[in-house]
Amino acid sequence: MFDFLKKRLQALAPKRVTEVGWAIADTKAALIWDDPEPFRRDLGRAASAKSVQGCPAAVDFDARHIVIRCPIDLNLRISLEEGRAPVLENADGARSTIRPKHISQMVSVVNPAEWRHPKRPILQIITPYIFLSDEVAYINQLPPFLDYQDNPLPGTLISGRFPVHIWPRPLMWAFEWHDISKNLTLRRGQPWFYVRFDTLDPAKPTRLVEAEITPPVQHYIDTLSGVSNYVNRTYSLFERAKKRRPAQLLVPRTDRKPTRLAAKCPMAA
Repeated sequence: MFDFLKKRLQALAPKRVTEVGWAIADTKAALIWDDPEPFRRDLGRAASAKSVQGCPAAVDFDARHIVIRCPIDLNLRISLEEGRAPVLENADGARSTIRPKHISQMVSVVNPAEWRHPKRPILQIITPYIFLSDEVAYINQLPPFLDYQDNPLPGTLISGRFPVHIWPRPLMWAFEWHDISKNLTLRRGQPWFYVRFDTLDPAKPTRLVEAEITPPVQHYIDTLSGVSNYVNRTYSLFERAKKRRPAQLLVPRTDRKPTRLAAKCPMAA
């Protein structure tokens, strides 16, 4: 009886961390996709006890960001002519490390009617990254603003936010091309975008664990797939999704160690 009550109390007690799972959903060429990793700075030795690298507020902020690295080398250019569909070209030609057929399968230009500006094309790359949680957790997809880029991209990443405890779906890399006179050049291994998580308790750290996509979870993901092709404002479907989600979304892989993203620290200047 005592053991039962102890286990029951442990189950009801608030967890010290929020666990978020990640998985690579598409097994085809899965090895080109790196594991998500916590952002880390190469700080070197601090010259002063008051150096920035000792600021707990700065350290805590950095530690909450997860880096997703670019899986391929791409060098693209685009041409726009009024009345014609945009033309996307591989500027590396025969020297490209990726075959033309696979570029067209991976990279798509959004319909011009859906652009935010008529002279700023939007490109999309579907990634196989899925994040999920059994606690309330909202994912934020962000540009890699903590990493200095000596050759900045000729446009901006379209960021987004949605609840991974309700809506686990593959992430999309969406890029708004502002200066089409410049090529869009991506290099394998460079920071491509960040993710970070909002939870009910902002002080509680997040622990990232690799997850297994079980058949019930895969079925649930399939029910979410492509709904934006049929309706606008998919947030209106969240209540329905809550009723249909499996009781457990996050099933950690037992052979992989979890990653703790942010330690508790006092906020100090």
